[in-house]
Amino acid sequence: MNLTQKERNVLREAAKVYMEYANLPIQKEKIELWKSLNRSQMKRPMVVIEQIPWNEMNINNELDLFVQDPLFRKIEDKLKREIYKFKHYPVDMVIDPFIRIPMAISNTGYGVVAKKETLHHAGNVNSQVFTNLFETMEDVEQIKDMVITHDKEETMRRLEFAKDLFDGIAPVMPEGNMFHLGVWDAISEFMGVENVYFDVIDEPEKLHLIMEKMTNSVLKGIEQTNELEIYDVNANVSHCSYIYTDELLPGSGQGKRAITKNGWAFGLAQLFSSMSPDTFEELEIPYIRRMAEHFGMIYYGCCDRLDDRLESVMTIPNLRKVSCSPWSDREAFAEKIGPKIIMSNKPTPALVATSKLDEEEIRKDLQRTVDAAKANNVNLEIILKDISTVNKEPERLTRWANIAMDVVNNY
Repeated sequence: MNLTQKERNVLREAAKVYMEYANLPIQKEKIELWKSLNRSQMKRPMVVIEQIPWNEMNINNELDLFVQDPLFRKIEDKLKREIYKFKHYPVDMVIDPFIRIPMAISNTGYGVVAKKETLHHAGNVNSQVFTNLFETMEDVEQIKDMVITHDKEETMRRLEFAKDLFDGIAPVMPEGNMFHLGVWDAISEFMGVENVYFDVIDEPEKLHLIMEKMTNSVLKGIEQTNELEIYDVNANVSHCSYIYTDELLPGSGQGKRAITKNGWAFGLAQLFSSMSPDTFEELEIPYIRRMAEHFGMIYYGCCDRLDDRLESVMTIPNLRKVSCSPWSDREAFAEKIGPKIIMSNKPTPALVATSKLDEEEIRKDLQRTVDAAKANNVNLEIILKDISTVNKEPERLTRWANIAMDVVNNY
């Protein structure tokens, strides 16, 4: 870590602005609203905008990066993105009053590296084709147990350097690791989605073997993470959703011992949207259940349709939030989810990508979701995400945010 004086100045100036926002009273007010939602006692629906097409946002050079060191360039990027969001479309985001420094953690993963070819690149979206690495049962033996290690000395070096760099401006806090339990996302890259679909019919026993080995790999990773006590229990977001809770994270930086039982994880199995609920229950549920039981709370789902298989999803241990994607029937979802589990709605990002922004259509879409939740006494959060484009008009997200906050504030 060797920063020039200019780079140090850039980081310190960004940290000053970041901390000005982080110390505003609104941050604690939003934390309390999130805690109410997360205990299933919602004051009003909560709103988030995430997974933004950053390549279209930097109209006024607010997001220009100057730091060359890879670690601190990521920190500069994170600071500037948080500042940008809070300035332009804060909705219900929360900025913690400290700067997170990644710990020196390494993970060998599943021992397999996807082989892919990019067919087309457009903005921040790639079209790719993947080679099937698991053509035979023997090929599945390539999957190995995760090996997770922590270089304590390097972590301390990073923290001490950051403490000196941000001295008098911001406290720093170590950032541990978190688990993505969406094993099928990895399998889709190791095999290609079409090949998975063929094997569901032709060789389901192979897919069970793959899931068994990959689940065991994750469980080994969980075990090592807990032995090292490096889980990120102070993260305030899991899968784009804010996760302040009375039990686990009552306030900024107030996480407990750094083990998985004190934190969140998220799971998903998106490719099953094109398969039956019975197939989903056979090939996903037994495995996600084994992984989920090791965490304090679970967020489940992403772009997958889940309204037709909620009964299976609700058997996942420690479940707290479930995704209601644009492909779910939101009324059916709200009728089934009940008052305890949070309905995490994903409005379609297509409405901010059209040739001309239709604000009435956006309002109608959001109101329909809020009405479905209210009619069924459902705790609701609304997360606009997976935004591939805003048609090169960044202000569209501000306009969407204003409409969304008007809708939820009139709940």
